[in-house]
Amino acid sequence: MVFDVVGLQALIDELIRRGYAVVGPTVREGGIVAAEIRSIDDLPRGVADHQQPGEYRLTESGADEFFGFASGATSWKPVLFPPRRMLWRHTSAAAPVAAPLDETPRALLGVRACDLHAIDVQDRVFADRAFIDPDYVSRRRHTFIVAVTCGHPSDDCFCTSMGGGPKPSAGFDILLTEIADDLGHRFVAEAGTAAGAEVVAALASRPASDDDRAAADDVADRAAAAIKRTVDTEGLRDRLYAAREHPQWDDIASRCLSCGNCTLVCPTCFCITTNDIEDLAGPVGRERVWDSCFVVEYSYIHGGPIRRSTQARYRQWLTHKFASWIDQFGTSGCVGCGRCVTWCPVGIDITEELARLSTAPPTASEKEEQ
Repeated sequence: MVFDVVGLQALIDELIRRGYAVVGPTVREGGIVAAEIRSIDDLPRGVADHQQPGEYRLTESGADEFFGFASGATSWKPVLFPPRRMLWRHTSAAAPVAAPLDETPRALLGVRACDLHAIDVQDRVFADRAFIDPDYVSRRRHTFIVAVTCGHPSDDCFCTSMGGGPKPSAGFDILLTEIADDLGHRFVAEAGTAAGAEVVAALASRPASDDDRAAADDVADRAAAAIKRTVDTEGLRDRLYAAREHPQWDDIASRCLSCGNCTLVCPTCFCITTNDIEDLAGPVGRERVWDSCFVVEYSYIHGGPIRRSTQARYRQWLTHKFASWIDQFGTSGCVGCGRCVTWCPVGIDITEELARLSTAPPTASEKEEQ
């Protein structure tokens, strides 16, 4: 089905009418982030983003598109797996009281294919194993997803190498493709579930014509052709295991600040720690907070941290993401969104580093010649 800009507002209104808190991309503090919205005026209309290794800024696109940017500065991970969550409180001599599960109905508007892929990866981590995260499962159960075909990938994107692409293929209730051409500004809507079909049926729309379908396909095709970064994933797991002593790890460590930015913006990283809250004047409790394997203390056990060097911590992160993650969960932990490249303060590009780690290190004679 097809609807216009007025129909986009009608979609938001219909989701709110059905009891959903609508979370969508909006501009805050110089970045595009996911936050609760109620109007199309809250969306980043006419805004584009510039992303390169170590660079992120917003610009005026010169177009009237609502989704004319690449990936948001933050993914949807904070919505489903919040950075900070109370686990239990203790207010008296009685037993501690577990924090209630989050059952808020939410509609995520504008989810790109890479982030849909990331949600699927986190489903495997938090919901598809013997030990589940009940809060994550509750949030997912009450989530409605409106995906959007990505028409403007950034220079740092490489989703096409990681089993995805600009157009989502599954995991959504509704898929929108925004088109702005000589035939007008409109959205082609595809229902992915029965719930999505009900919502689309409630909107004033018309059946998509052959021209609409062709235009929607063209958006995805042009975006895929614009993606230049690549990762050769064939045999990558084994190549990384074999590269444990590769000298490139030292080269990376000489540049890496061990700041953890890459893990915080990654839509799949899930490292956590727990803090005990102590207050003589109030309740005590325990909270779960995001952590990072780049923090020295993260691997601390009796006697000290296991991974003391930046080299060891970076090697652990990259090898887990592209190799041992596959052993654990049956999939890579990377979806090619490029955020780790964009938000690395020194611009470390994992696509380049993976290529170097996949080649044999120079021999002693070659080093002498160099």
